[in-house]
Amino acid sequence: MRLVKNTIFILIFALGISCSDDGNDDVVAPLIDPTAVTLNFPANNTECNEGTIISETRTEVVFKWAGAVNNDSYTVALKNLETGVVKDYNTTVEEFPISILRGVPYSWWVVSKVKGNPKTAESTVWKFYSAGLPKESHPPFPAEVVSPTMGTAIASGTVKLQWKGSDVDNDIASYTVLLDNSEIPTTTIGNATTNSINVEVESGKIYYWKVISTDADGNASDSEIFQFKVN
Repeated sequence: MRLVKNTIFILIFALGISCSDDGNDDVVAPLIDPTAVTLNFPANNTECNEGTIISETRTEVVFKWAGAVNNDSYTVALKNLETGVVKDYNTTVEEFPISILRGVPYSWWVVSKVKGNPKTAESTVWKFYSAGLPKESHPPFPAEVVSPTMGTAIASGTVKLQWKGSDVDNDIASYTVLLDNSEIPTTTIGNATTNSINVEVESGKIYYWKVISTDADGNASDSEIFQFKVN
């Protein structure tokens, strides 16, 4: 009888060992985050005169970037600075050919992605002017807002409007600033040769403003319409 009991105990003990946690449970590997790339070409604030000419109006340019570590794929975002239209192009390699309009200013950036990870990483934004038919001068790039930033709420009184301008030919001569309470401002509040202007604003109103950049040859470009609220 004692032998039978001992045998049962040994069997239960053995089964207990076989069912115990052996430490080999599956371990979920942490997600790898994408990394931002460094843009290479077209270069920032330059005229892009390289590529394959398709017609009098279009050129195919190979956009290039580098410096990725973990990325599986990329989205190249290309913005037409005249129309504001952004187009996306997907690829798994670090360059991509795109047909662009000639004689048009663009900005571009690259979004990095890793399969299975919802996170993305964005590069810096570069601007360039697509070379058109031969000519001596190019319009300035549309001015970019510095302050007040879009949607900012500020105090009434004197506010300094600030913006950033750039031009392939580096010959911006002046800026014309339009500001009023209409969503499409038409009131000119002044001309400046620097990148700022002071204006008086009233409490409880929303202001809309834009900047027209003009170069030494009379070429001009309009910025987007910026907005701020006065408390």
